[in-house]
Amino acid sequence: MQMESSKIVIHTNVSVDKQKAWDYYTRPEHITKWNYASDDWFCPRASNDMRVGGKYIARMESKDGTIGFDFEAVYNDITDGEDFLYTMPDGRQVKVTFQSDEDKTIVTVAFDAEAINPIDLQRSGWQAILDNYKAYAESGKGR
Repeated sequence: MQMESSKIVIHTNVSVDKQKAWDYYTRPEHITKWNYASDDWFCPRASNDMRVGGKYIARMESKDGTIGFDFEAVYNDITDGEDFLYTMPDGRQVKVTFQSDEDKTIVTVAFDAEAINPIDLQRSGWQAILDNYKAYAESGKGR
């Protein structure tokens, strides 16, 4: 009997327009600058074949080199500049939405919780990554 997973929803309000918010979230040269939950981790490489059936891969590693993993997903649905849905290898899904709010963009990430780690830990880890994204996007680095 398979238990239905819980949805976790996180968001941030980024002080950039929607197109820039989208680009900074989806382009590999930007993903590597923010895709980690704490300062003792980093994202040395990422690739993103942004089309239905395309694959997203982001390598996450500890800076001390003791652990690392590839975060992978396959796109199910994409509305360019608006939202996308992907599925991870374990079947869990993630939907990311970009919504204009005057001169800002609300980025919402809704994802299926996994059964191993506590919900609060999953929420705080994903939120930390989203907070890094916000800081990077607002920093003016990259183009």
